[in-house]
Amino acid sequence: MSSLYNYRKSCIEDIDRLFWLLFNNFSLAVKMNNKYKNLQKEYLAVVGATCKDNLTGLFNYGFFQMIFEYEFLLKTKNSNSLSLAAMDIDSFSEYNKSVGRLKGDYAIKKIASIIKTNIDQNDYAARYSGNEFKILLTDNDYRKNYVKIEKIMSHVEKSFNGNLTISSGFSVFPDDAASIENLITNSNTALLQSKINGKNRIYKYNHISNLFDKNNKRILVVDDDRLNVKILQTFLMASKYDVIESYCAEDALTILKRIDIDLIILDIRMGEISGLDLCEQIKVDDSFRMIPVIILTAFDDIENKIRAIEAGADDFITKPPNQHELLTRIRSLIKVKDLNTSLANIENVLFSLANAVEEKDPYTQGHIRRVAEMAVALAKKMNLSSTEIEAIRYGGILHDVGKIGIPVEILNKPGKLSPTEWEIMKKHSIGGYKICLPLKKSLKGALDVIRYHHEKLDGSGYPDGLKGNEIPLSARVMAVVDIYDALTTTRPYRLALSKEVALKTIQKESDLGKLDKNVVKELIELLKDWHEIDHF
Repeated sequence: MSSLYNYRKSCIEDIDRLFWLLFNNFSLAVKMNNKYKNLQKEYLAVVGATCKDNLTGLFNYGFFQMIFEYEFLLKTKNSNSLSLAAMDIDSFSEYNKSVGRLKGDYAIKKIASIIKTNIDQNDYAARYSGNEFKILLTDNDYRKNYVKIEKIMSHVEKSFNGNLTISSGFSVFPDDAASIENLITNSNTALLQSKINGKNRIYKYNHISNLFDKNNKRILVVDDDRLNVKILQTFLMASKYDVIESYCAEDALTILKRIDIDLIILDIRMGEISGLDLCEQIKVDDSFRMIPVIILTAFDDIENKIRAIEAGADDFITKPPNQHELLTRIRSLIKVKDLNTSLANIENVLFSLANAVEEKDPYTQGHIRRVAEMAVALAKKMNLSSTEIEAIRYGGILHDVGKIGIPVEILNKPGKLSPTEWEIMKKHSIGGYKICLPLKKSLKGALDVIRYHHEKLDGSGYPDGLKGNEIPLSARVMAVVDIYDALTTTRPYRLALSKEVALKTIQKESDLGKLDKNVVKELIELLKDWHEIDHF
């Protein structure tokens, strides 16, 4: 037994000496790389325990640095790429305090296991410090390395039910750095950026946009059959599209949260969550619903087509797809998405203008948000249609946008406006309407709210002197809520009224036939439901 032990010990020492020789003579290591690659792996398997972190089983700091230097030299010699990811557990000190050290250690160990499971055999992971990890990714395609980190982050978030997450910084040699030191510095800089921007994120040095050609559209292909993904990837990339691969719904959702995607191609059958289920999840999320989705199915029957349409799919095509047909549909759907994005950007400009109006008048800051939220709540209480509610939502945000053209001295005048000044002020309804009119296809009924929210049922309002049912119901709702908010907030010309006094004023207006009595009644009931008034 003793002789066998000594023999094995002698063999390990010989391997040890040879391996350290290779690490300490890098030029020799590179020359002998292929011959001794298996010996290197054998060494790590036999004596690597002394170079590993006791808690996690990942490499320790010192040994990781030596591997890093070796791989860096090898990649430099062969003009290949190398990626480094810095990962840190978010708010771990607070988590450790709340659950205790033993559970904290268990969490670190579990995350290390997730890391090991999701990297390749030729990648290296280390516990760099208490709750910080570094991963050396040796695949030449850094986009694939990036996806590995995405998967690790997704699995961690899922394993801890969102109670524990990790942030990551990602840097690539030679694109981002020409030396080991710069690669480490850049990955740490990217990690810091992900922390600053909300945690549970991954940032590439100089940000994610560098991962892809900025001129190419990005297509997310989701299929649990890797061969299908590769086939699609090959001909889509040949057509100048950037392709992001995903093999399950969970990973696809994670990618969508972190990468701007122009189109999604889903297989209809995948693991626990089907392509149809994933499509439904995408289409109910405001962040993703404008992304066109193509469903791929091997079943050319009416039932699956109907289900795809019900799930919100923008198109469907039978596998294997005709390449020309698929590319034609992709181009068409992306063109529509770009148009919708342009309209959304214009809407954002309008919303910014609405906020700019509030900046001109400090007495009305918060007015558009309060009015929009209360008007929507009132519309829902009145069981208005989803179309009317949407018009009220946008109309509430944009109803005063025309005040951007009203002089500040009129907006902020502490006393009563002169007849001339009042005529100028009244122009804001038509002014706002004209500003928003180019978006009539997307704003639709909101334009009525913008133009008519100062009309009165008896025809005494402005700008058009409409009467009764000539005024759209959405505008009548907005008129009541707008007046209520104006009365209950301080203005240059008077102090805020109490809720009860404001409601009495509004009710008097409805008794005089100026405001919709039913809308006023529903507003009073809403305020009672919110416990803002006890009785009225």
